Amino acid sequence: MIIAALYIVLHILDIGCPIKFITGISCAGCGMTRAWLSVLKLNFSEAFTFHPLYWIIPLVGIFLFCRKRIPRVAASFITGSLIVLFVTVYIIRMINPEDTVVKIDFYESAIWYIIERVRELL
Repeated sequence: MIIAALYIVLHILDIGCPIKFITGISCAGCGMTRAWLSVLKLNFSEAFTFHPLYWIIPLVGIFLFCRKRIPRVAASFITGSLIVLFVTVYIIRMINPEDTVVKIDFYESAIWYIIERVRELL
């Protein structure tokens, strides 16, 4: 509930992803919301373009719901596998020059804005 409220506030302030807003670097989940909005329109190819792992979110929900019934070793393996999968896809998207969703743009970050304001004062 608190996370949903936070994202509503971020949306109202036109901030979007707080990680990208602060650092200028897209996060590993960048594009996930747009992907699910595309899924709601039944546009699965566009959803895949926004985030190739959009389809895994329902599986993660099921996993979290059933986690207490899964042996600890299996749960740890599943969790580790999901982390490796997300990090691998994130790295591939970061180094792919054709990916228009995941970007590094320090000059559009809050940190850069603050640095520039401090420079002006000095």
